[in-house]
Amino acid sequence: MTATHSRPADAPPSWVDHLSRRLQPYARLSRFDRPIGFWLLALPCWMGLGFGALDVGWQAENLFYGILFGLGAIAMRGAGCTYNDIADKDLDKSVARTATRPLPAGDVSVRNAWLWLFAQVGVGFLVWLTLPLDAKLMALVSIPLVAAYPFMKRITWWPQAWLGITFNWGFPIGYLTAGGNDFLWPVLFFLGLVMWTIGYDTLYARQDVEDDALIGIRSTARLFGDHSFLAITLIYGITSLLLALALMNGGPRIPGAMVAAAFFFHLIWQLAVFKMRGDRAALQLFKSNRDAGLLVVFGLVVTVALTF
Repeated sequence: MTATHSRPADAPPSWVDHLSRRLQPYARLSRFDRPIGFWLLALPCWMGLGFGALDVGWQAENLFYGILFGLGAIAMRGAGCTYNDIADKDLDKSVARTATRPLPAGDVSVRNAWLWLFAQVGVGFLVWLTLPLDAKLMALVSIPLVAAYPFMKRITWWPQAWLGITFNWGFPIGYLTAGGNDFLWPVLFFLGLVMWTIGYDTLYARQDVEDDALIGIRSTARLFGDHSFLAITLIYGITSLLLALALMNGGPRIPGAMVAAAFFFHLIWQLAVFKMRGDRAALQLFKSNRDAGLLVVFGLVVTVALTF
Protein backbone atom coordinates (compact mmCIF):
# COMPACT_ATOMS: atom_id res chain seq x y z
CA MET A 1 0.00 0.00 0.00
CA THR A 2 1.30 3.44 -0.89
CA ALA A 3 1.77 6.25 1.57
CA THR A 4 -1.18 8.49 2.38
CA HIS A 5 0.75 11.35 3.92
CA SER A 6 -1.04 13.94 1.78
CA ARG A 7 -4.60 12.88 2.69
CA PRO A 8 -6.45 15.85 4.25
CA ALA A 9 -7.56 15.29 7.81
CA ASP A 10 -11.27 15.37 6.94
CA ALA A 11 -10.99 13.08 3.90
CA PRO A 12 -12.19 9.49 4.39
CA PRO A 13 -10.02 6.56 3.29
CA SER A 14 -10.57 5.82 -0.40
CA TRP A 15 -9.10 4.15 -3.47
CA VAL A 16 -6.96 7.26 -3.95
CA ASP A 17 -4.85 6.09 -0.99
CA HIS A 18 -3.67 3.16 -3.12
CA LEU A 19 -2.37 5.26 -6.00
CA SER A 20 1.32 5.96 -6.37
CA ARG A 21 2.68 8.86 -4.32
CA ARG A 22 3.14 10.82 -7.54
CA LEU A 23 -0.50 10.47 -8.62
CA GLN A 24 -2.20 10.90 -5.25
CA PRO A 25 -1.91 14.72 -5.10
CA TYR A 26 -3.50 15.11 -8.55
CA ALA A 27 -6.37 12.80 -7.62
CA ARG A 28 -6.90 14.80 -4.43
CA LEU A 29 -6.69 18.07 -6.37
CA SER A 30 -9.66 16.81 -8.41
CA ARG A 31 -11.39 15.53 -5.23
CA PHE A 32 -11.56 12.00 -6.62
CA ASP A 33 -11.49 10.90 -2.97
CA ARG A 34 -14.69 12.91 -2.35
CA PRO A 35 -17.26 11.73 -4.91
CA ILE A 36 -20.15 13.79 -3.55
CA GLY A 37 -19.20 16.69 -5.82
CA PHE A 38 -19.45 14.44 -8.87
CA TRP A 39 -22.95 13.39 -7.85
CA LEU A 40 -24.13 16.94 -7.24
CA LEU A 41 -22.84 18.00 -10.67
CA ALA A 42 -24.12 14.96 -12.59
CA LEU A 43 -27.57 14.79 -11.00
CA PRO A 44 -28.90 18.03 -12.58
CA CYS A 45 -27.73 16.79 -16.00
CA TRP A 46 -29.65 13.54 -15.52
CA MET A 47 -32.68 15.42 -14.19
CA GLY A 48 -32.60 17.58 -17.32
CA LEU A 49 -32.53 14.49 -19.53
CA GLY A 50 -35.46 12.97 -17.67
CA PHE A 51 -37.52 16.15 -17.56
CA GLY A 52 -36.89 16.83 -21.25
CA ALA A 53 -37.97 13.29 -22.07
CA LEU A 54 -41.37 14.07 -20.53
CA ASP A 55 -41.91 16.42 -23.49
CA VAL A 56 -40.88 14.13 -26.34
CA GLY A 57 -40.52 10.62 -24.94
CA TRP A 58 -37.45 8.57 -24.10
CA GLN A 59 -34.97 8.18 -26.94
CA ALA A 60 -32.39 5.40 -27.13
CA GLU A 61 -29.55 7.92 -27.30
CA ASN A 62 -30.54 9.37 -23.92
CA LEU A 63 -28.81 6.45 -22.21
CA PHE A 64 -25.66 7.26 -24.19
CA TYR A 65 -25.89 10.90 -23.17
CA GLY A 66 -26.51 9.91 -19.56
CA ILE A 67 -23.22 8.01 -19.52
CA LEU A 68 -21.42 10.88 -21.23
CA PHE A 69 -22.82 13.36 -18.72
CA GLY A 70 -21.46 11.15 -15.95
CA LEU A 71 -18.00 11.12 -17.53
CA GLY A 72 -18.19 14.84 -18.17
CA ALA A 73 -19.18 15.49 -14.56
CA ILE A 74 -16.14 13.58 -13.32
CA ALA A 75 -13.83 15.58 -15.59
CA MET A 76 -15.39 19.00 -15.15
CA ARG A 77 -15.89 18.66 -11.42
CA GLY A 78 -12.20 17.78 -11.19
CA ALA A 79 -11.30 20.72 -13.41
CA GLY A 80 -13.46 23.05 -11.33
CA CYS A 81 -11.86 21.91 -8.08
CA THR A 82 -8.40 22.29 -9.58
CA TYR A 83 -9.18 25.81 -10.81
CA ASN A 84 -10.73 26.73 -7.47
CA ASP A 85 -7.64 25.53 -5.60
CA ILE A 86 -5.34 27.49 -7.90
CA ALA A 87 -7.36 30.64 -7.22
CA ASP A 88 -7.60 29.94 -3.47
CA LYS A 89 -4.15 28.52 -2.74
CA ASP A 90 -3.18 31.40 -0.44
CA LEU A 91 -6.53 31.46 1.36
CA ASP A 92 -6.50 27.69 1.82
CA LYS A 93 -3.32 27.96 3.87
CA SER A 94 -5.27 29.92 6.48
CA VAL A 95 -8.15 27.46 6.89
CA ALA A 96 -7.56 24.35 8.98
CA ARG A 97 -9.77 22.13 6.81
CA THR A 98 -8.06 23.12 3.54
CA ALA A 99 -4.45 23.73 4.59
CA THR A 100 -3.44 20.16 3.67
CA ARG A 101 -4.79 20.31 0.12
CA PRO A 102 -2.13 19.59 -2.52
CA LEU A 103 -1.40 23.19 -3.56
CA PRO A 104 -1.10 24.87 -0.14
CA ALA A 105 0.75 21.79 1.15
CA GLY A 106 3.27 22.03 -1.73
CA ASP A 107 2.49 18.56 -3.13
CA VAL A 108 1.69 20.01 -6.58
CA SER A 109 3.19 23.08 -8.26
CA VAL A 110 0.93 25.76 -9.71
CA ARG A 111 2.32 25.03 -13.19
CA ASN A 112 1.48 21.33 -12.95
CA ALA A 113 -1.94 22.16 -11.53
CA TRP A 114 -2.69 24.22 -14.66
CA LEU A 115 -1.54 21.37 -16.91
CA TRP A 116 -3.76 18.96 -14.99
CA LEU A 117 -6.64 21.42 -15.31
CA PHE A 118 -6.28 21.58 -19.10
CA ALA A 119 -6.15 17.78 -19.36
CA GLN A 120 -9.47 17.49 -17.53
CA VAL A 121 -11.04 20.25 -19.60
CA GLY A 122 -9.95 18.28 -22.67
CA VAL A 123 -12.09 15.35 -21.55
CA GLY A 124 -15.02 17.69 -21.01
CA PHE A 125 -14.47 19.13 -24.49
CA LEU A 126 -14.80 15.67 -26.03
CA VAL A 127 -18.17 15.26 -24.29
CA TRP A 128 -19.22 18.72 -25.47
CA LEU A 129 -18.53 17.75 -29.09
CA THR A 130 -21.23 15.05 -28.94
CA LEU A 131 -24.05 17.41 -27.84
CA PRO A 132 -26.79 18.83 -30.08
CA LEU A 133 -26.15 22.40 -31.22
CA ASP A 134 -28.55 24.12 -28.80
CA ALA A 135 -27.09 22.16 -25.87
CA LYS A 136 -23.57 23.06 -27.04
CA LEU A 137 -24.44 26.75 -27.01
CA MET A 138 -26.04 26.45 -23.58
CA ALA A 139 -22.92 24.72 -22.26
CA LEU A 140 -20.71 27.58 -23.43
CA VAL A 141 -22.61 29.96 -21.15
CA SER A 142 -21.26 28.05 -18.15
CA ILE A 143 -17.64 29.08 -18.87
CA PRO A 144 -17.84 32.60 -17.34
CA LEU A 145 -19.93 31.21 -14.49
CA VAL A 146 -17.21 28.71 -13.60
CA ALA A 147 -14.42 31.25 -14.12
CA ALA A 148 -15.98 33.76 -11.72
CA TYR A 149 -17.08 31.38 -8.97
CA PRO A 150 -13.86 31.25 -6.84
CA PHE A 151 -13.95 35.03 -6.48
CA MET A 152 -17.59 35.34 -5.43
CA LYS A 153 -16.86 34.64 -1.77
CA ARG A 154 -14.62 37.70 -1.75
CA ILE A 155 -17.26 40.11 -3.06
CA THR A 156 -20.71 38.84 -2.02
CA TRP A 157 -22.40 37.21 0.95
CA TRP A 158 -24.20 34.94 -1.53
CA PRO A 159 -21.50 32.82 -3.21
CA GLN A 160 -23.82 29.85 -2.70
CA ALA A 161 -26.30 31.44 -5.13
CA TRP A 162 -23.60 31.71 -7.80
CA LEU A 163 -22.63 28.11 -7.10
CA GLY A 164 -26.27 27.11 -7.47
CA ILE A 165 -26.48 28.63 -10.94
CA THR A 166 -23.12 27.16 -11.96
CA PHE A 167 -23.51 23.66 -10.53
CA ASN A 168 -27.00 23.20 -11.94
CA TRP A 169 -26.27 24.52 -15.43
CA GLY A 170 -26.22 20.89 -16.52
CA PHE A 171 -30.01 20.83 -16.11
CA PRO A 172 -30.80 23.06 -19.14
CA ILE A 173 -28.01 21.30 -21.06
CA GLY A 174 -29.59 17.92 -20.33
CA TYR A 175 -33.08 19.25 -21.04
CA LEU A 176 -32.10 20.52 -24.48
CA THR A 177 -30.13 17.36 -25.21
CA ALA A 178 -33.28 15.29 -24.60
CA GLY A 179 -35.25 17.52 -26.98
CA GLY A 180 -37.29 19.36 -24.36
CA ASN A 181 -39.32 22.21 -25.83
CA ASP A 182 -41.13 23.88 -22.93
CA PHE A 183 -40.03 27.06 -21.12
CA LEU A 184 -41.86 27.85 -17.87
CA TRP A 185 -41.67 24.49 -16.12
CA PRO A 186 -37.99 23.79 -16.84
CA VAL A 187 -37.17 27.32 -15.68
CA LEU A 188 -39.01 26.68 -12.40
CA PHE A 189 -37.24 23.33 -12.08
CA PHE A 190 -33.87 25.02 -12.59
CA LEU A 191 -34.66 27.74 -10.04
CA GLY A 192 -35.67 25.02 -7.58
CA LEU A 193 -32.32 23.33 -8.07
CA VAL A 194 -30.53 26.64 -7.51
CA MET A 195 -32.36 27.05 -4.20
CA TRP A 196 -31.55 23.44 -3.29
CA THR A 197 -27.85 24.14 -3.80
CA ILE A 198 -27.99 27.30 -1.71
CA GLY A 199 -29.48 25.21 1.08
CA TYR A 200 -27.10 22.27 1.02
CA ASP A 201 -24.00 24.42 0.47
CA THR A 202 -25.00 26.61 3.40
CA LEU A 203 -24.98 23.41 5.46
CA TYR A 204 -21.53 22.59 4.08
CA ALA A 205 -20.22 26.09 4.84
CA ARG A 206 -21.28 25.77 8.47
CA GLN A 207 -18.07 23.78 8.97
CA ASP A 208 -15.87 26.79 8.19
CA VAL A 209 -17.69 29.76 9.72
CA GLU A 210 -15.00 30.50 12.31
CA ASP A 211 -12.05 30.26 9.91
CA ASP A 212 -13.96 32.16 7.23
CA ALA A 213 -14.65 35.00 9.66
CA LEU A 214 -10.96 35.29 10.51
CA ILE A 215 -9.83 35.63 6.89
CA GLY A 216 -12.80 37.60 5.57
CA ILE A 217 -14.45 34.93 3.42
CA ARG A 218 -18.16 35.54 2.92
CA SER A 219 -20.87 32.89 2.80
CA THR A 220 -24.55 32.43 3.48
CA ALA A 221 -23.56 30.40 6.54
CA ARG A 222 -21.89 33.51 8.00
CA LEU A 223 -24.67 35.77 6.75
CA PHE A 224 -27.41 33.71 8.42
CA GLY A 225 -25.33 33.02 11.53
CA ASP A 226 -27.45 31.75 14.42
CA HIS A 227 -30.52 31.88 12.17
CA SER A 228 -29.11 29.30 9.76
CA PHE A 229 -31.70 26.67 10.65
CA LEU A 230 -34.61 29.00 9.92
CA ALA A 231 -32.95 30.24 6.73
CA ILE A 232 -32.27 26.74 5.41
CA THR A 233 -35.84 25.74 6.32
CA LEU A 234 -37.17 28.62 4.22
CA ILE A 235 -34.78 27.84 1.35
CA TYR A 236 -35.71 24.16 1.35
CA GLY A 237 -39.38 25.13 1.45
CA ILE A 238 -39.00 27.29 -1.67
CA THR A 239 -37.01 24.48 -3.29
CA SER A 240 -39.80 21.98 -2.67
CA LEU A 241 -42.50 24.36 -3.93
CA LEU A 242 -40.67 25.13 -7.19
CA LEU A 243 -39.88 21.49 -7.91
CA ALA A 244 -43.44 20.44 -7.11
CA LEU A 245 -44.85 23.03 -9.51
CA ALA A 246 -42.45 21.95 -12.26
CA LEU A 247 -42.92 18.21 -11.77
CA MET A 248 -46.71 18.35 -11.48
CA ASN A 249 -47.17 20.58 -14.53
CA GLY A 250 -44.31 19.47 -16.76
CA GLY A 251 -45.52 15.88 -16.83
CA PRO A 252 -48.21 13.58 -15.39
CA ARG A 253 -49.55 15.20 -12.23
CA ILE A 254 -49.78 12.23 -9.85
CA PRO A 255 -46.30 10.79 -10.55
CA GLY A 256 -44.91 14.33 -10.39
CA ALA A 257 -46.50 14.86 -6.98
CA MET A 258 -45.05 11.56 -5.74
CA VAL A 259 -41.53 12.48 -6.86
CA ALA A 260 -41.83 15.94 -5.32
CA ALA A 261 -43.12 14.44 -2.06
CA ALA A 262 -40.22 11.98 -1.82
CA PHE A 263 -37.74 14.82 -2.34
CA PHE A 264 -39.59 17.03 0.17
CA PHE A 265 -39.55 14.41 2.92
CA HIS A 266 -35.82 13.89 2.44
CA LEU A 267 -35.29 17.62 2.98
CA ILE A 268 -37.52 17.48 6.07
CA TRP A 269 -35.32 14.68 7.42
CA GLN A 270 -32.23 16.81 6.84
CA LEU A 271 -33.76 19.70 8.75
CA ALA A 272 -34.77 17.45 11.64
CA VAL A 273 -31.23 16.09 11.97
CA PHE A 274 -29.72 19.58 11.70
CA LYS A 275 -32.10 20.81 14.39
CA MET A 276 -31.01 18.02 16.74
CA ARG A 277 -27.27 17.86 16.02
CA GLY A 278 -26.38 21.27 14.63
CA ASP A 279 -23.10 21.84 12.83
CA ARG A 280 -21.79 18.41 13.84
CA ALA A 281 -24.12 16.93 11.23
CA ALA A 282 -23.31 19.48 8.50
CA LEU A 283 -21.03 17.28 6.40
CA GLN A 284 -23.26 14.21 6.74
CA LEU A 285 -26.33 16.17 5.66
CA PHE A 286 -24.50 17.82 2.78
CA LYS A 287 -23.48 14.41 1.44
CA SER A 288 -27.01 13.05 1.89
CA ASN A 289 -28.19 15.31 -0.92
CA ARG A 290 -26.88 12.72 -3.34
CA ASP A 291 -29.76 10.51 -2.21
CA ALA A 292 -32.24 13.38 -2.45
CA GLY A 293 -31.19 13.99 -6.04
CA LEU A 294 -31.26 10.32 -6.94
CA LEU A 295 -34.88 10.16 -5.74
CA VAL A 296 -35.78 12.77 -8.35
CA VAL A 297 -33.76 11.12 -11.12
CA PHE A 298 -35.27 7.71 -10.38
CA GLY A 299 -38.75 9.20 -10.23
CA LEU A 300 -38.32 10.93 -13.58
CA VAL A 301 -37.03 7.76 -15.25
CA VAL A 302 -39.95 5.71 -13.92
CA THR A 303 -42.45 8.41 -14.93
CA VAL A 304 -41.09 8.54 -18.48
CA ALA A 305 -41.08 4.73 -18.70
CA LEU A 306 -44.72 4.53 -17.59
CA THR A 307 -45.87 7.42 -19.76
CA PHE A 308 -44.45 6.51 -23.17
